[in-house]
Amino acid sequence: MHITTKALVLREVDYRESDKILTLFTQDQGKLTASARGSRKKGSTIAAGCQLLAWSEMVLYDYQGRWSVKEAATQRLFRGVRDDIERLALGCYFAEVTELLAVEGEENPELLSLILNSLHALDKLPDKPLPQVKAAFEWKAMALAGYEPLLEEGTVHGEGISMPLSPSALAALDHIVHGDPKRLFSFRLGEEDLKQLAAAETYLCTQLERGFSTLDYYKSLQMTEWSFL
Repeated sequence: MHITTKALVLREVDYRESDKILTLFTQDQGKLTASARGSRKKGSTIAAGCQLLAWSEMVLYDYQGRWSVKEAATQRLFRGVRDDIERLALGCYFAEVTELLAVEGEENPELLSLILNSLHALDKLPDKPLPQVKAAFEWKAMALAGYEPLLEEGTVHGEGISMPLSPSALAALDHIVHGDPKRLFSFRLGEEDLKQLAAAETYLCTQLERGFSTLDYYKSLQMTEWSFL
């Protein structure tokens, strides 16, 4: 069986001498695992489309219950993300969270749209502070996954966690969770309010009861940056 679908590469693992094993988030099949044979060979026609965080139109074929990439035509490579180590690390964190939340074989257009819009923000919206993009992604991802925070009387509540937020931070959070997804990042906050909104990281890790290696790496880059200031 063959299918043609658009897909985002959430993870890549080198396999054998010239292959990769990819975790894809597709429009039509949700999350799935596919082999990309020969994608690491020089001159491979599928190499570009099989890179981490590449958004491509792919032809996939299923042989004995295993998917393989037959064709991959790149749609977006998010160059602005790839050319900046901090943005790349944050994009990889978004991918790791998305991989955890997506369900094998089940369509999830809202979650797919979220990560694509977040990568677009990292790529094409340099005026948006990275902590703002990160917090918006985290809060929205939690809401889509069924962990929508409860907002009341200046406090945000979740399972096992309660955090006070300023009126401005609460308004931003309400915009993120309940507003137009296409305008997810269209808000402004002062530095102190943005720091409060960044509690999204603690909220996400608490609800999911785990950490993320990509998040640790992103934070290590920030620590390195501050050490040179």
